[in-house]
Amino acid sequence: MTETAAALRTVAQNVKAARRRAGLSLDELSRRAQVSKGALVGLEKAQGNPNLATLVRLADTLGVSVSDLMQGRPEGRVRLVAADDVAPLWTGERGSDARLMLTTAGPTPVEVWRWRLEPGEEYPSHPHQAGVVETVSVTSGRMTLVVDGTEHTVEAGQTAAFDGDSAHTYRGSGTGTCHLIMTVHLPPGPVAAT
Repeated sequence: MTETAAALRTVAQNVKAARRRAGLSLDELSRRAQVSKGALVGLEKAQGNPNLATLVRLADTLGVSVSDLMQGRPEGRVRLVAADDVAPLWTGERGSDARLMLTTAGPTPVEVWRWRLEPGEEYPSHPHQAGVVETVSVTSGRMTLVVDGTEHTVEAGQTAAFDGDSAHTYRGSGTGTCHLIMTVHLPPGPVAAT
């Protein structure tokens, strides 16, 4: 079995298990997550290739992290993850990428992401569930963070935090590549029905 097929099988098992724990039918999950029922059926059969936006919508709706959908059970007390060992969940046309490194365990999990944004390339994100807080820490270069239509320049050495329940965009700016660490702080407890 290829690495991609194994990863898709893990996602399929995790989505199905999370859906069942939440007591949702395929129809209801499709409606709440705004993902077609056909795509969900294919995903639960380990078919297709879900994109980052689909995984985020499913995770938000199911009240779990994206890592919970993608990863098997952790091994040992300490997890070391190298960026090169993690496939990008998003790749831009100019060479930008986003890698979900890991998600912490516990009642309020935190996703840790590594991003590389090339100048002028951007990733628009849909609003997350209420209670999600994101931080972006630029380690080199410069980015423009757009939240609710307002642009904020974040330079190397700066960190920005914002509520993730509104539309937001990450854009590489300046003349060089922007590297950043993003954390997504997830709220405790299950997602309320909408």
